[in-house]
Amino acid sequence: MNLYAIRAIYQFEMARTWRTLLQSIASPVISTSLYFVVFGSAIGSRMVEIDGISYGAFIVPGLIMLSLLTESISNASFGIHMPKFTGTIYEVLSAPVSPLEIVTGFVGAAASKSIILGILILATARLFVPFEIVHPLWMLAFLVLTALTFSLFGFIIGVWADGFDKLQIIPAMIITPLTFLGGSFYSINMLPPLWQQITLFNPVVYLISGFRWAFYGVSDVSVGISLAMTLAFLLVCLLGVWWIFKTGYRLKS
Repeated sequence: MNLYAIRAIYQFEMARTWRTLLQSIASPVISTSLYFVVFGSAIGSRMVEIDGISYGAFIVPGLIMLSLLTESISNASFGIHMPKFTGTIYEVLSAPVSPLEIVTGFVGAAASKSIILGILILATARLFVPFEIVHPLWMLAFLVLTALTFSLFGFIIGVWADGFDKLQIIPAMIITPLTFLGGSFYSINMLPPLWQQITLFNPVVYLISGFRWAFYGVSDVSVGISLAMTLAFLLVCLLGVWWIFKTGYRLKS
């Protein structure tokens, strides 16, 4: 394992975050704070509790997950797309660095940024609503696992995209709608029976449900199923990355 190469890629990607601090960290935190103001304070004060939890506290896991998914994809996709765009990816591929080391550096940096952002949003949420975390270790585990999974997914998108405009297609048109419809702001048990069954086909439901269980001990679906679905998507992303390097798809051509 070439730790020097991994550290070089990782540090380069993390340095880009500090250069664009307002865009990478401040903007998502401010946007999420506005959600807490509007939904948590203004609307939440007029809503009844959900599963015995105040509405403002109930939406905390969903809002963290919303930012975590979008930022993980964005960080990883942009991180690998820029070397493709400038042509420096060929220097990386020709260097004595294995695909595992390349992915570890890029994805590790993207996941680290997302985890830092998730923790900052969690701390910011305490300024608006009181809440307790019933299972802090599981909360951290879901946070790290989700960040890694969707950073891998973002890596695949960054390789697939042949232009900067395509980097935002899947996050904007698929991931964000699925997150809003995945129980970020409500419990799927509040839906009619038919729509509850339809919603279960939304993979984001399992991520948010498991994450919310770590906070409050309540969930829309079994936490075991949530964990299994997350691990299954992680495996799919790993297979996708393996196939990219095996075939050289849009990396060597």
